[in-house]
Amino acid sequence: MLEIVRIPVLSDNYVWLVHEPRSKETMVVDPAVAEPILAEADKRGWKITQIWNTHWHPDHTGGNAEIKAATGCHITGPEAEKERIPTLDTLVKEGDSVKLGDVVAEVIDVPAHTAGHIAFHVAAEKAAFVGDTLFAMGCGRLFEGTADQMFHNMRKLEALPDSTKIYCAHEYTQSNGEYALVAEPDNLALKERMAEVLTLRARGEATVPTTIKLEKATNPFMRAASVEEFAERRTAKDNF
Repeated sequence: MLEIVRIPVLSDNYVWLVHEPRSKETMVVDPAVAEPILAEADKRGWKITQIWNTHWHPDHTGGNAEIKAATGCHITGPEAEKERIPTLDTLVKEGDSVKLGDVVAEVIDVPAHTAGHIAFHVAAEKAAFVGDTLFAMGCGRLFEGTADQMFHNMRKLEALPDSTKIYCAHEYTQSNGEYALVAEPDNLALKERMAEVLTLRARGEATVPTTIKLEKATNPFMRAASVEEFAERRTAKDNF
């Protein structure tokens, strides 16, 4: 079983520190910064051997160089964004796989937030690291892609098993939920979930990871029935 540690950094980012106990390998997903990541690994007696990047944005790659300098780790990321992530050692795309010890992750292409965004699905661990593509009750903004692309990303992700835990990269859940209630005011599951989210945030607690099952019930972007409805909801959320 992987040990997965959530490290809050910057204003609302989450970096995931992932340890595979059999091999003693440790991996970081999307390190925005280096110091708190190195400190957490050191506190646990873990040596960082890998970084996995989902996309090029600086709040996902900003710690790459410093962590690599400190640990000699190997960095894997999207082939389509190699020019924008100069620290990459291995370039991957959909159909490729990566390993942490003996644990295998399949790469899924999920472009739209950025042109080459990828996700990592670790089927044996019922986990997926999705960067800024899917959030709890939300999805990433369409900075470098189209509504059609993100709509199809939702189809790819909803096809994962319901029990899959979704490790996204930001604490956006409360604001996402506020819009979701406007998009689907009669969704009882959404109302119940938002009540839980408000309780957690009032205590200063995190609301992620989420699950595919939860998102299928409460995420207005995953639940959009067509590209047109998705696009309308994305535009509405952008202006919410």
